[in-house]
Amino acid sequence: MNFKTNGVMRTTIHSFVPAKLTIGTFALLFSFSVSSNYQTILGSQEHYLPDFSYAGYDFGSEIPNRTNATIIDVTAYGALPNDGIDDSKSVSKAMEVAHKTKGPVVVSFPEGRFVLRDVIRIERSHLTLRGAGMGDGGTELYFPMPLRLIDKSPVLNELRKYLTDNNKRQRTKALNIDLPFSEYSWSGGVIWIQKPGTRAVKYLEEFDKPITNLADIKQGKRGDLNLIVKRNKNLQVGDVLQIHWHNRQGENGKLIDAIYGKTDLKIGSRHWTSPARPLVKQTTKIISVDGNRVEIADPLLHDINEQLPANFASWEYIEEVGVEGFHIKFPQSDSYGHHLELGFNGVFLTSAFNSWIRDLKTTEAEAAIITENSASVTIDNVHTKGEKIAHYSIYLGGVHNFLVRDLHVFNRPIHSISVNTRATKGVYLRAQVYQLPKLDQHAGANHQNLFDSTTLHINAQRDEQGPFYHLWDGSGAKYWQPGHGQFNTTWNTKVVVQSGADYSETVRLIGAAEGPNARIVGVHGNRKFEVEYFPTPYYESINDIPSVPSLYEYQKSLRKSD
Repeated sequence: MNFKTNGVMRTTIHSFVPAKLTIGTFALLFSFSVSSNYQTILGSQEHYLPDFSYAGYDFGSEIPNRTNATIIDVTAYGALPNDGIDDSKSVSKAMEVAHKTKGPVVVSFPEGRFVLRDVIRIERSHLTLRGAGMGDGGTELYFPMPLRLIDKSPVLNELRKYLTDNNKRQRTKALNIDLPFSEYSWSGGVIWIQKPGTRAVKYLEEFDKPITNLADIKQGKRGDLNLIVKRNKNLQVGDVLQIHWHNRQGENGKLIDAIYGKTDLKIGSRHWTSPARPLVKQTTKIISVDGNRVEIADPLLHDINEQLPANFASWEYIEEVGVEGFHIKFPQSDSYGHHLELGFNGVFLTSAFNSWIRDLKTTEAEAAIITENSASVTIDNVHTKGEKIAHYSIYLGGVHNFLVRDLHVFNRPIHSISVNTRATKGVYLRAQVYQLPKLDQHAGANHQNLFDSTTLHINAQRDEQGPFYHLWDGSGAKYWQPGHGQFNTTWNTKVVVQSGADYSETVRLIGAAEGPNARIVGVHGNRKFEVEYFPTPYYESINDIPSVPSLYEYQKSLRKSD
């Protein structure tokens, strides 16, 4: 099997052989380095593969079951299910009490349907919003009105100004559409999680505040947990901080090389036009401090040295927030076009750490879950349904160490599985997409993300060469291209061809404009496949099932057993 970068041959490794790991796969599986007590087996940086096992709540731990909490039942404040009466004021009162109650709190909804015409806002730590389940005998939150009508807060004014100042418009000549972008295309939700005083989304530099630099980092190696700071006066065990890498070297900056490697692809201007802003952020926790030596909770995204400087910066967040056991339902309506969404969005999660969303169903949502400026979150067992064209199922943007597990996409989002601008170490595990699947790697310096053990149901298209399908989708603005940075990985992908190709034909799976140094291991299904991915990635086990069915779970088992 040949390993190429931008068409240039690098080395030759063995093909994948079922039932055992080959030399090539061993090199990939073990060529990440972590802490001193978790040794690299093969240390080839040429075959570097990130350790994705830290994604999710508490760096890969299971979601907690909140038992020692004050229970606040919304029915005690007048919210009654199945009576057809607007429950907004009653639920708002229950949430107000929850925010004033000391200690962990669970706001509980019994089974039945609640009608809501206002946003449910979570603005404190240690608060769980809990329903009776997402199924027919569970809790339905019915929102008949979109965010465009019910969102009265000013926190999206910055985004609105950005869209106006930059004349962001959706122009579709065939439909006579020439309208401004909606602020709800990639922000906002009827359940809104955000620390008060933080920015929901960061777009305009005029709103930036000075970054609090807690310590300059002198030395660190990509994949390690240990680093050396120049001077330590502020770092303490347990601190949750961000590591910031800035590109202050312009178009040819070393950080651009770290993200994209040595590539001939055109790099968009957003990578160097805002040097005061960090281009890469890693939200982590301080595990130990010994003088100037610091151990962090998850492996470094990039090297740190004189050519690649970085620093610890403070970060404002809330933690231990959960949303679980709900069916969020919106009315049936037409889709008004890409970027023209009205705001039928489920959960919006920003400035959150060590939190979770689980057992959630959405019907007729334009986006089920939108995330921003958050880290170490598990999203588990989400089902998206509906008839209209949606924008996203789950949007991972500006986040780190997110685990999306057992996502079922029954509706038709334009971007069915998305890692978006500045997303790092995002993992989609066992996602199933039943209509129009796309592995969306949205331009914007997203890198080191993983699509693991996905099942994708496609209807193949045809051209003069035969059946094909655009499986990977490197979308996004030109000023943020390429589609992704190094080490985005697609592992053990099952493709189910529903139509468009007979059993004797080979289906071409295309990623026409993606990013450098991707890893594609294990593409298989009910036809034979060829992968056409540009620029050329590392390939292994095309038309075979890897003996390691889940990279995330395999890496996690190795780490936990150490």
